[in-house]
Amino acid sequence: MSVNQKKPDLYLSMPHPCSYLPGRMSTIMFVDPQSRIDNALYANFVQHGFRRSSELVYRPYCQTCNACVPVRVPVNEFKLNRAQKRVWRRNQDVIVQARPPVFDPEHFALYQRYQAARHPGSSMDDPDPERYLNFFFSRQVETVFYELRLTAVPGAESGRLLGVAVVDVLRNGLSAMYTFFEPEVPARSLGVYMILWQIAEARRLGFSWLYLGYWIEECPKMAYKIRYQPLEALEKGKWVRIGP
Repeated sequence: MSVNQKKPDLYLSMPHPCSYLPGRMSTIMFVDPQSRIDNALYANFVQHGFRRSSELVYRPYCQTCNACVPVRVPVNEFKLNRAQKRVWRRNQDVIVQARPPVFDPEHFALYQRYQAARHPGSSMDDPDPERYLNFFFSRQVETVFYELRLTAVPGAESGRLLGVAVVDVLRNGLSAMYTFFEPEVPARSLGVYMILWQIAEARRLGFSWLYLGYWIEECPKMAYKIRYQPLEALEKGKWVRIGP
């Protein structure tokens, strides 16, 4: 934040049903949507446990629950476990390329297949192009769409799009905003591979961290993040190591 830049105001939402833990209510703290948030200020918010959805920068702020724990991987210390090594070897026939955050019909079609397979019946299972792009795009944050494809070799599936990782680029790390991938090839474990690739890419870029959003031990869809070790969690304002 520049010397003359006003500190943004923070607000609390009304309590609403939690989308991760059934039967619980959720409240979020969010940054004034009218505030100007540049990349440096956004990086500072991320270091304090915030995420973004479109232009909304937020973090859970529940009075009776602290299940949503911000986590990050110190990429220079990360070690692949045995299962992760197998996933890494299994996907050596793919390439990853950086693309700008613009609408791409091929990406959108993959996103639709992914949502239908992984989140059927949810609010995300009926996307339209405008909602799709609004979800990922921010005018104030540097965002990259990392595109995962099969290596261009002779064959019917040469160059096939397998996944897209939407990543925010910070001053000291990458923030994994969202990943979607081809649900028809579960043997590849593409969700795992794309996190491993982002860890490697953050290291290659000279960054210290890959921010993975929130680890929720009681939610199967969010508990997997503990497998990326070492892992740091933001607890009482300090980043501390946590283990499986």
